[in-house]
Amino acid sequence: MNATEILEKLVSFASVVGAPNGEIVDWIRDYLKAHNIDAAVLVGPEGDRSNLFATIGPADVPGYIISGHMDVVQAEAGEWTTAPFRLCSDGERLYGRGTTDMKGYLAAALAAVPLLAKAGLKRPIHLAFSYDEEAGCRGVPHLIARLPTLCAPPLGAIIGEPSNMRAVLAHKGKAAARVTVRGRAGHSSRPDLGLNAVHAMAGVLNAAIAQAEKLTHGPFDAAFEPPYSSLQIGTIAGGKAINIIPDLCMLELEARAISGIRPHGLLAPIREKAETLHAAGFEVEWEEVSAYPALALSAKSPLAELLEDMTGQTSIGAVSYGTEAGLYQAAGIDAVICGPGDIGRAHKPDEFILASELAACQRFIEALGTR
Repeated sequence: MNATEILEKLVSFASVVGAPNGEIVDWIRDYLKAHNIDAAVLVGPEGDRSNLFATIGPADVPGYIISGHMDVVQAEAGEWTTAPFRLCSDGERLYGRGTTDMKGYLAAALAAVPLLAKAGLKRPIHLAFSYDEEAGCRGVPHLIARLPTLCAPPLGAIIGEPSNMRAVLAHKGKAAARVTVRGRAGHSSRPDLGLNAVHAMAGVLNAAIAQAEKLTHGPFDAAFEPPYSSLQIGTIAGGKAINIIPDLCMLELEARAISGIRPHGLLAPIREKAETLHAAGFEVEWEEVSAYPALALSAKSPLAELLEDMTGQTSIGAVSYGTEAGLYQAAGIDAVICGPGDIGRAHKPDEFILASELAACQRFIEALGTR
């Protein structure tokens, strides 16, 4: 199978984030088995979705990880001019959900397997395919924790998020949380007998707005856009009717931190404000939704220099989106972002990748294994 044929199969699996992914995992495992490569299927704590890890070459020698995620974001069929989970071609363009983010990278890696399997590699290429990346990198920490039992300490990890095959050295870290405030319902004519959860949440909301404004004043890192850490409320919900005292209010917020700043720390003032509501009789729940650390790879690192040499392109200092790369780096593994396609096509209707981009990525992975 060539890369386009593999991509057609991968796109056909509606492996939406947060859903069971057994079908796509089984297909990839069977594909690798057909090339005499055993894949470890690593079931996550959810029980219905798994990471997958496979080694081409000697597992007891340090090598490189090709890291990508199998999940995709939702696709509303009515917004697409093609069927989102069926690969459609229009000349060079290959349309389908996940073609750029990031089943194209997986397809290129799998298309390189036949050559790599026959090459007698002296250093291994590891395939590390994760689940629920789109929910804040929830799956890959379980895979990373298993690496010491699966292979020798890797030389580096290449995370194939779309970057037009240019190495990306840094991204912001992220922490997201859900705050739930529970009060006491009642008739709106007697506010003295209830506890209005929406009113109580207003103080938390104001604390978040104040923190977001404070962050615009620095510290700064010019490599990023914007060049400072940020915070926002993404959703807020509460109340049932205008004449009922709302006994429940929930909001979700996130912080994105420049290198050297802990994203959890940016949320701390908001959590402290929420906790003060206990004294007024409210129940408060703070739940971490997702988190991953920032990535900061030195331009002089061997991995960065290798990628520049192999791609023939200068590195990009930083990007605004987040990836699994920061988690690999936090585990002591140098990591870099480099994948086919453009991030501007991701998470949109009529997402596409170019056939030439697939081919270029496949050549890169083959060259990495055989150089």
